[in-house]
Amino acid sequence: MHRRWALLMVIGLIGLLSFPALGGVHGGNPQVGQDAPAFRLQDQLGHWRGPADYHGHWLVLYFYPKDFTPGCTTEVCTFRDDIAKLRQAGANVIGVSLDDVKSHAGFAAKYHVPFPLLADANRQVAIRYGVLTSVVGFHFAKRTTFLIAPNGKIAKIYRDVDPKENAAQVLSDLNNLKKAAT
Repeated sequence: MHRRWALLMVIGLIGLLSFPALGGVHGGNPQVGQDAPAFRLQDQLGHWRGPADYHGHWLVLYFYPKDFTPGCTTEVCTFRDDIAKLRQAGANVIGVSLDDVKSHAGFAAKYHVPFPLLADANRQVAIRYGVLTSVVGFHFAKRTTFLIAPNGKIAKIYRDVDPKENAAQVLSDLNNLKKAAT
């Protein structure tokens, strides 16, 4: 009985340390109106990219948990299918996860992804954007999208997004933000 109790205590402690708000993963928490945190990461082709490369243009920076999982596949395919509309609206799209370049290369090839997927294998960008989370020691990026204005400021943040709806939400808000600016 005592062993079971001790095991449950250890499991509970590990679980508590897994949640950022309770002491697990700490990081940034960028807000609307602030500069988007700078970074450089490699994409699925090994090219280095970051928000500064898109200065002067709208940027959709979306974080997702894991290549080849159902929700992430839905999201990447939705952005892929809407890429012409997003580009016509003046936006570039970048996906980011903790997967490595090789995983991104396979994911992008399988689903014909026409935009960069950046490898944040060391978790530093997910930390800077406040999206790194952990469950029982398994780290991943929370599904979060940042719409970054041409001046490099965060214009909108989408938290806990629906993978099927995210691209359409971003496109709608992008058009509204552009109208409001004129």
